[in-house]
Amino acid sequence: MSVTVKPTITNCSGTIWFTDLMLQEGPALTGYVPHTESRLVKGSKVWFNGVVRSAETVIVCNLGETSGGLDIHIYPKCDMTAGSVQLSQGVGGQNVRFPNAMAAEDDLALLASVRECTKNGVTEPKEGFYQYSAAWDSKHKVTLEDGKSARVLFELQEMTDGGVSI
Repeated sequence: MSVTVKPTITNCSGTIWFTDLMLQEGPALTGYVPHTESRLVKGSKVWFNGVVRSAETVIVCNLGETSGGLDIHIYPKCDMTAGSVQLSQGVGGQNVRFPNAMAAEDDLALLASVRECTKNGVTEPKEGFYQYSAAWDSKHKVTLEDGKSARVLFELQEMTDGGVSI
């Protein structure tokens, strides 16, 4: 059996992300989950700076009550070959790889808040996922070309439960 799904949008403008599609049997909607934005309250904005050499695990403290997207900037201290820079959660989940080479002091930005990846302000390709910070703390593996280093900046918006339930 196969199914073809063709999401169609008409008479609208803006950006739409299809993140999860669920197919189910029958005439009644049973798996609907409302977007959490209406029930979350913004807390503090938090920044973490560091220096990574070859490969390091960065622990980000998120004092919010729920996960939040991470905006990450990587500034190589020397040139990096194509595909040598990667980020991942924990021990390797939610991996993202940057296929292009980087020059020293480039600003590589992986921005979950706006779903953009840029290098020096220009759209840059990536292979994989935007990063997020789990509530309380989360581990982020930064992998660089062997023997090289980069400055990293992690920025997150802490979020807590609250607001109006739907």
